[in-house]
Amino acid sequence: MKLIASFSIDHTKIVPGIFTSRVDTVGDNKITTYDVRVTKPNREPAIDVAAMHTLEHIIATFLRNEPDWKDDIIYWGPMGCLTGFYLILKGDRTPRKLHGLLLNAFRSVANTETVPGAEEKNCGNYLMHNLPMAKWYAAKYADYLASNADNDLIYEYPKTERLITDDGQQFFDS
Repeated sequence: MKLIASFSIDHTKIVPGIFTSRVDTVGDNKITTYDVRVTKPNREPAIDVAAMHTLEHIIATFLRNEPDWKDDIIYWGPMGCLTGFYLILKGDRTPRKLHGLLLNAFRSVANTETVPGAEEKNCGNYLMHNLPMAKWYAAKYADYLASNADNDLIYEYPKTERLITDDGQQFFDS
């Protein structure tokens, strides 16, 4: 079976940042999936599951209420590896154009007193939230984004050599 593109990125070289994961065309419309990487895969601990769930709720709510962006938001959700999130938007913007939006989204967590949608009738696992830890991760990532705004490395997947595995599969440039 052919390896999908997101599994073909060399995860030992990714740094936290905002990356274009893929661009799809649906009819005449472009849909872009962004990799919003919060921690270094395989180098830093994964994000606490309850904190990740809390960040998902808070930031999804923020994004879907942001006046200039809400109509373009398709999806915000956690990566299975718990090192970041996927953001799917209508259109095809560069990751740099998302910097301010995501910086504000992660900064908004600091002012959150209650987790939106964290009641039994609204959430499939409403008891699994950790607001204090979510605030810690959000502040750390927001500070990182702010201090690296002009750093090209946080917007482009690192380049690596193309490798071919023993069974002939190509390990694509990331």
